[in-house]
Amino acid sequence: MPYFSHQKTMQMHPYLKNKIFDSSEELLKKVKEWKTTGDRIVFTNGCFDLIHPGHVDYLNRARDLGDRLVIGVNTDASVSDLKGPHRPIQHESGRMQVLASLACTDGLVLFSEETPKRLIEEVMPDVLVKGGDYTIETIVGAREVMANGGKVQVISFLEGYSTSALEKKIKAS
Repeated sequence: MPYFSHQKTMQMHPYLKNKIFDSSEELLKKVKEWKTTGDRIVFTNGCFDLIHPGHVDYLNRARDLGDRLVIGVNTDASVSDLKGPHRPIQHESGRMQVLASLACTDGLVLFSEETPKRLIEEVMPDVLVKGGDYTIETIVGAREVMANGGKVQVISFLEGYSTSALEKKIKAS
């Protein structure tokens, strides 16, 4: 069963589909293949509701820390739980398609849990990355990644860009 509620109506280029995995099991097969060839895996996660220059900067800087960037993306239901009933602004299949179109992205998978801890433990990246509003102590999965010999990196935000600020600006106009 496809993850995307809008998948039947949304056309997607095959190049983009190759970056999107329908399950963590499918993603893990690819991650294992990448690791076998010596690729360093970088993992991050988020809602990525309205992609803006801050996201693009963050994701490209994350990708610079390794050879493959894997992104866990919150499902629509989990975005709503985190951000409120007015979110997400863009449905999960749209968010996944936009993220897949970025050259820095190698693999995407949705997760519906409150946190991506299970997904992080399964992927066990070489580098776990989160944005500047986190500290290493508050990053879910950091302890497990470091115990496995991996690194945890906090990347500062590109000043002046946030989805919440965009949402406010849209509502005001």
